[in-house]
Amino acid sequence: MTHVQNLPSRIESLKDRLSVLDQKGEEEVLSEAELEELHGVTLDIHSLSRMNASVSWQQSHALWLKE
Repeated sequence: MTHVQNLPSRIESLKDRLSVLDQKGEEEVLSEAELEELHGVTLDIHSLSRMNASVSWQQSHALWLKE
């Protein structure tokens, strides 16, 4: 269960990194490695956000079933 509770903080950490890369990209051209990281971070945010939404729905559904 701990890994599920860490999802929001992992997502926030990735968003922070995305912000840094975005800001750098506005000031200068990103390297190929940075572009790859930007793409990977974006994919990870999307994936973890979907997972977090699914977990939240499951927890809500389980609570509803208990009532």
